[in-house]
Amino acid sequence: MSGRVLVGVKRVIDYAVKIRVKPDNTGVVTDGVKHSMNPFCEIAVEEAVKLKEKKLIKEVVAVSCGPQQSQETIRTALAMGADRGIHVDVSGKDYENLGPLQVSKILAALAKQEDAQLILLGKQAIDDDCNQTGQMTAALLDWPQGTFASEVSLEGDKINLVREIDGGLEHIKINTPAVITADLRLNTPRYATLPNIMKAKKKKIVTVKPADLGVDVTSRLEVLKVEEPPQRQAGMKVETVEDLVVKLKEAGRV
Repeated sequence: MSGRVLVGVKRVIDYAVKIRVKPDNTGVVTDGVKHSMNPFCEIAVEEAVKLKEKKLIKEVVAVSCGPQQSQETIRTALAMGADRGIHVDVSGKDYENLGPLQVSKILAALAKQEDAQLILLGKQAIDDDCNQTGQMTAALLDWPQGTFASEVSLEGDKINLVREIDGGLEHIKINTPAVITADLRLNTPRYATLPNIMKAKKKKIVTVKPADLGVDVTSRLEVLKVEEPPQRQAGMKVETVEDLVVKLKEAGRV
């Protein structure tokens, strides 16, 4: 396979930031909060770039859906080695309600428009943890899918994958075009070097609207309330198993 690869890169609140719920419980605080590329998306970008370095694909296109700031995430992907970017401009209420189904429709439309042979995504985002976009995109395109990939190798128009499942590892072979979602152990993403960061500033990013792709991003879901998880209660130490059983009975656990 020597075609084009689309890589989804999502802008999320940085993993090191402590999440705070808005006072009105409508969501989490995002203003003035550090954002970065979703870690699983970084793994997907790294894998796409490695495939290009092996001359197994010809072009890596980074795609991000969101407001103007999403271009920063695309620039990070370009600095890692992607060739160009597509920013799908979604803002305001549409962005707040943007879910896996809407993103999947956008990716499917772009895959057809760009004549992509492969879509690489992170298996999930660390903000909503949905783990749905890859599967929905494959369904909309009627393409084979390889999810939770920890190893990927190309053989002509076939893709060999190792998937991490509850029972161990599963080896599968799928045809292209296909959708692959990256698991944590697929690779270790590279750091963008200063020269590559400077080069990324000259790489092309095209901005489109969902309507340009014929996609309606109206959500059918409504978030009623967002709450912080309950505070964890302090534990206690017991001297013997008998004391443990007594405490569990008192707490109504046994």
